[in-house]
Amino acid sequence: MKKTVNINLAGTFFHIDEDAFGKLSRYLDAIKKSLSDPQGKDEIIRDIEARISELFSEKIESTSQVISIKELDEVITVMGQPEDYRVDEEIFEDTPPSYTSSRRDRTTTSHQQLFRDVDNKFISGVSSGLSHYLKIDAIWVRLLWILLTILTSGTFIIIYILFWILVPAALTTSEKLKMSGEAVTISNIEKKFKEGYDTVADRVKNADYDKFGQKVGNGAVTFVETLGNILLTILKIFVKFFGIILILIGLSVLISLIISLFTLGTIDLWGTGEVLDYINLVDTSNSPIWLVSLLAFLAVGIPFFVIFILGLKLLVTNLKSIGTKAKIILLVLWVASLVGLGILGVRQATEKAYNGEVITEEKLPVRTGDTVRIAMRANTQYDVYVSKNGGVEIKYDENDQKIIYSNDIRLIVKSTTDSVAKIIIDKNAEGNSFLNAKKRAEAIEYNYAFENETLFLDGYFLTNFENKYRDQEIEITLFLPEGSILVAEDNTYSYHRNDSRHNDILHNGMEGKSLLILKNKTQCLDCPEDQIMDDSNEMDTSATGDWKQDVEKEFTDDTQTEIKVIKVDSVKTSIPVKVTDSI
Repeated sequence: MKKTVNINLAGTFFHIDEDAFGKLSRYLDAIKKSLSDPQGKDEIIRDIEARISELFSEKIESTSQVISIKELDEVITVMGQPEDYRVDEEIFEDTPPSYTSSRRDRTTTSHQQLFRDVDNKFISGVSSGLSHYLKIDAIWVRLLWILLTILTSGTFIIIYILFWILVPAALTTSEKLKMSGEAVTISNIEKKFKEGYDTVADRVKNADYDKFGQKVGNGAVTFVETLGNILLTILKIFVKFFGIILILIGLSVLISLIISLFTLGTIDLWGTGEVLDYINLVDTSNSPIWLVSLLAFLAVGIPFFVIFILGLKLLVTNLKSIGTKAKIILLVLWVASLVGLGILGVRQATEKAYNGEVITEEKLPVRTGDTVRIAMRANTQYDVYVSKNGGVEIKYDENDQKIIYSNDIRLIVKSTTDSVAKIIIDKNAEGNSFLNAKKRAEAIEYNYAFENETLFLDGYFLTNFENKYRDQEIEITLFLPEGSILVAEDNTYSYHRNDSRHNDILHNGMEGKSLLILKNKTQCLDCPEDQIMDDSNEMDTSATGDWKQDVEKEFTDDTQTEIKVIKVDSVKTSIPVKVTDSI
């Protein structure tokens, strides 16, 4: 019957039989002897014991199970024999060690685990730990966190905090080996320890002890210096925060450019829909959309890429440069894109350099004393209702041909001393020459009609799609003789919303009213009070109330009409009235 020994290995208690205990003791003694460098020997042994403790825990099924020679041999197989890992300084040379490592390679594979790398942390070491686990550089993991945080509106901040809480930090040498996926063997533990030890030793070696001693001796570490260090720390935090802002700005703009410009730039590749038609409608350079999109992406994207890199430099210490060649290429592409956009912009601008107009004038059968109505009319083939909104649309005519449909029409009403009304239609368009602009103006199709004392004005105009959109517009000026009466329909409201410089005597809000045309004014005949509107868009109430009316009866043989002459503010207006039997 074998004796059982209770041992404490790296803080964990195990039951081990006497033979296995003796072999384990001899194994650990042999390891101690194999460590040629006394520096850090105790810490290395502690890490090795911690690793053996982990392997023992994996072997046993319950805390009461006794570890035998069999389980110990399996652990030693994983850890390796001391003579196979005669560690000396040659493991830190560039040349491979002279001993044979085939046995070690067969028996010391290690399963990689996820830890937080607190030695290379920026906040908590989550990104550094993931970089070891995913075998990529930590900077790309950090950028991925930022990108996912932007795309998920901050949700990944919570996920980051969960990683911070749930993922343990790599503190011991064996944990750091597991984090990097290296086998936790005697040689690797000592090597990892020596690497950390050498790093610390270099820092200690390079320290300026004379300067430090002089500071201590002179009492230089004062409150002022401490305050300066605090301010410097705050400044560093601000710089880091500013770097994060630059990264967010640069990354968000780049993502937006990639999505929008890629979508826009590939329109002509997957069809000629309405979007492409409207782009061609206003595009004067006749350049491929993909080319314009590419130039715009380079012109806008490269500066924001530089902002993004600048943010990284502020955020990450010792960030590798993208290289001189890359900088030169980006600079050349940026300048070329600006030149290209400049050329396209000049071509676009020259198409609107000249303004051409075509004016037509025609008399209307409206005289002093007549009543005329004004109404805007629609064409149900294009739209049921008409209203001026300055918009341009692509429609199809009766032959299913594309045409340009616009309601950019301005209506102006003015008074005239002439006895007959007249209408002036001014068609305007732009072009790269005066002749070209005039031809575009002539190509505008517009109609009106005068029927039953009503002037019907089209609330729209048309032009062929080939003429493109070059700010085509129409201005209609209606001159009515003084003494005539005007009634404007409600649908004219949006067409005569003019400011004072147009001297329009038909003002908004007077639709549907009977308006007596005076000199540069209108008088409302059926309003609650007499209202006279002048050319300054203000209501003149000085003529209401006590104005004299001098009525004179005049007869004409041909019209048999009674003429009433009304004197209003020294303006005489003749209103024809049918002769009654009482006269």
